[in-house]
Amino acid sequence: MNLDLTEEQALIQASARAYAQERIAPRAAQIDADGVIPDEVLSGLAELGLFGVNLPEELGGAEAGVVAYSLAMEEVAKACASTAVTMAVTSMVGEVIAAFARPEVARVYCPKLCSGALRAGSFALSEPEAGSDPGAMRTTAREVDGGWVLDGSKQWITSGDFAGVFVVWARTGGPGTRGISAFLVDADNPGLKVGRHEEKMGLRGSSTTALHLEECRVEADALLGELHGGFKIAMMALDGGRIGIASQALGIGEAALAEAVAYAKERETFGTPIANHQAIQWMIADSRTELDAAALLTRRAATLKQAGGRFSSQAAMAKAYASEAACRVCDRALQIHGGYGYTKEYAVERHYRDVRVTRIYEGTSEIQRIVISRELLR
Repeated sequence: MNLDLTEEQALIQASARAYAQERIAPRAAQIDADGVIPDEVLSGLAELGLFGVNLPEELGGAEAGVVAYSLAMEEVAKACASTAVTMAVTSMVGEVIAAFARPEVARVYCPKLCSGALRAGSFALSEPEAGSDPGAMRTTAREVDGGWVLDGSKQWITSGDFAGVFVVWARTGGPGTRGISAFLVDADNPGLKVGRHEEKMGLRGSSTTALHLEECRVEADALLGELHGGFKIAMMALDGGRIGIASQALGIGEAALAEAVAYAKERETFGTPIANHQAIQWMIADSRTELDAAALLTRRAATLKQAGGRFSSQAAMAKAYASEAACRVCDRALQIHGGYGYTKEYAVERHYRDVRVTRIYEGTSEIQRIVISRELLR
């Protein structure tokens, strides 16, 4: 695995870093407090091509590859984890449409996602009784003349209140995962209603809602991929999405570590900066080591996906390790700040809240371990 960045990858990383630090980071605390990502922040991401880093040029993307996308995600997450997850889900939706929609449909939706015209994309798989177990899905799609009618409810939907297009999974056949299909649903569809907003511990700038589908009619060409092939689409999307969340966790951890190092150099106890105390030095050293290991796992998964090889297990390793390591790093960073770390005056408090969900969404750490062990034991 070559760790040297190409000129294009380095440029995307630098552009994402500059935009994130100059335009997003100064607003991150306000985004968290208000629970809203300003339109100009999202439009800025679109203008830089960060909604379509890995999408083909003919569909409006940058076609820069998975490694470049991962690097950009990390930079945005360092500044604001809420903004990063909006970027991640939009990118994932774009990749699903590019890969599985009819060509004429992809040519309509992908450029609008990349340009920000649709504001964001949304991924509607989970349900109140079907999270880690999509085979328990209850939302249905019945075929009618000229299309499909969807009925049911979805839960934990990122950007559910402002996304312009949704990928929605519904049952079209028998029980289990083999009877599930995926559909595109426009936000202005009269059969799609946004439910309650979740009051979350972290990622408060990223909206999370329920969705209700009531006689939600879509055209025949809204079907993505093959009939009853939706579970395969979801698993392929989540494999790639896990690289994005590993990158997000890594970015949050890097931000927390930077805050801890700066604070340790300034804060004095017993007549010396706390950075001179061995206990603090060891926490910082462990954090640096774990984040470097997480970065290498994430780069490996991104490189394999970019090369078209098998990467499910590697993405699961990256996601599980990066999310858990980042949680440990944020915990240490808050500890280094002492009581001040428990207040909103310091950014480490926000990082601590934001990072926790990375061990849950896009597949829990427990699900990642199942993916990894199945690869070894099959």
